[in-house]
Parts: sequence; C-alpha cells; structure tokens
Amino acid sequence: QVQLVESGGGLVQPGGSLRLACTASGSTFSINTMYWFRQAPGKQRDLVATIVSGVKTTYVDSVKGRFTISRDNAKNILYLQMNSLKPEDTAVYYCRYTDLRGDYWGQGTQVTVSS
Repeated sequence: QVQLVESGGGLVQPGGSLRLACTASGSTFSINTMYWFRQAPGKQRDLVATIVSGVKTTYVDSVKGRFTISRDNAKNILYLQMNSLKPEDTAVYYCRYTDLRGDYWGQGTQVTVSS
C-alpha cells in the first residue's frame, strides 16, 4: 500500500507562484511513475505533468514553461512548482503514484488563482 498526502495549495493572485508537495509513504518502488492531475469545478480530472522514476518529465501544453514537476527520492516527496499562475489554473490538484503493483491517489489540494 502507498499513501499520498498533498499540501501547499491556497489562494494566490494571477502571476503568482505556489509549490505543491505530495508526500508518499508505505511500500514504494524506485521504478514508478508519479503524476499531477487537476480537476476544475464541473470538469473532468486532467493530467498536468508526469515524472517517470524520478527522471523523465512531461507536461500538458497549457503549463509548459510555467510548471515544473520534480521529486526528492530520498524523502519520497513529489513537487509541482507553479509559476505565472492564471485564473484558469484554479482547480483541485491531485497526485497519483503507479507501479507494477497498483495505482494510488491522494486526497487533493485546492489551488485558487484570483485577484
């Protein structure tokens, strides 16, 4: 079992920055994929960024150049650095962990971008 707890969400003005964290505990493997998803009110949950085994990263086009996904392997923490935030980035952000044994989600953290 893997438990995921997100933190770092909040209210920020347009153009501002936030860093989200997702702390993983339990039985994790070094070969895995971690993700950040987001879900705006009334919309489906969408993929934002992916990091494979803590190395290879990919991003959805709408966040490229603004968001950075990274991982501290020693501490088992996944990060999402979000810069130049826009109102359309407002959503609940979720982290996800997958490996050969299973697929796990955190409970989400709210990010609101508003003046």
